[in-house]
Amino acid sequence: MAATVFIDGEAGTTGLGIRERLLAVPGIEIRSIDPDKRKDPQARKALMAEVDAVVLCLPDDAAKESVALAAELGAKAPRILDASTAHRVAAGWTYGFAELAPEQTDAVRNATHVANPGCYPTGGIALLRPLVDAGIMPADFPVTVNAVSGYSGGGKSMIEAYEAGAAPSFELYGLGLEHKHLPELQRYSNLTRRPIFVPSVGNFRQGMLVSVPLHLDMLVGAPKSRDLEEALVERYRGFDLVRVVTLAEGNLAAGRIEAESLNDTDLLELRVYGNDARGQAVLVAKLDNLGKGASGAAVQNLKLMLGVA
Repeated sequence: MAATVFIDGEAGTTGLGIRERLLAVPGIEIRSIDPDKRKDPQARKALMAEVDAVVLCLPDDAAKESVALAAELGAKAPRILDASTAHRVAAGWTYGFAELAPEQTDAVRNATHVANPGCYPTGGIALLRPLVDAGIMPADFPVTVNAVSGYSGGGKSMIEAYEAGAAPSFELYGLGLEHKHLPELQRYSNLTRRPIFVPSVGNFRQGMLVSVPLHLDMLVGAPKSRDLEEALVERYRGFDLVRVVTLAEGNLAAGRIEAESLNDTDLLELRVYGNDARGQAVLVAKLDNLGKGASGAAVQNLKLMLGVA
């Protein structure tokens, strides 16, 4: 029997991406609500009672309301995957980055409430957490994370502005240093010091680069860039969707990287660009902000939660 899924908010960018991917997954059946009843709490609650899992593709406040509705069902409550920011650092929720740590895949598989990661933190955490866990980076290290995303991650108004030619070619934002992704970036990187995070958006639809510059002599034992690379390789060994591109492969020599080559995939690529003579390195993560950064991660988590290969 197929597992049943209700996407609450399936008309948005992330919801549409999840729906499209799920249609290609055997063993999952999507249940949809009548468009006229999308904002009817009782109709949504009734559908929740009929499915195995609910995916929330909603603004934070609406996501919290949906969780409360599901809780009213008691033993009939479905498992919940929340794609909003609302529950990423909340008690009782499992963070849905399956490659976060060796035990995280099983944690997602067994959880009733999973918070899908943000796109920027997916790249940042993937680069930082292995170095902290390996003792190479102190937990109180003064981290700076820079990132650029395609405009599709900015919501309806930003998408419309770019597609109408009314938006700038490139802009920094979040310069009040209170971006909503900061709490999860800090917590799941195992950092005790709040990082500085500077996001930006470019005039391309999708694709993302997340970079972390480092002075190697400020890290424990003054490692070489190869040591950082090896720590990443060791952490992600055996994971199909996270790949460390190494210097030995000859792909780093050009010293350049573009953001869009992983578009329409669910992959995450990590690289270490280093200049050991100068004692400096830059860690870089590349992903599709709509793939591993959103809908792709959601489907990966759903398949784990529902036991679907």
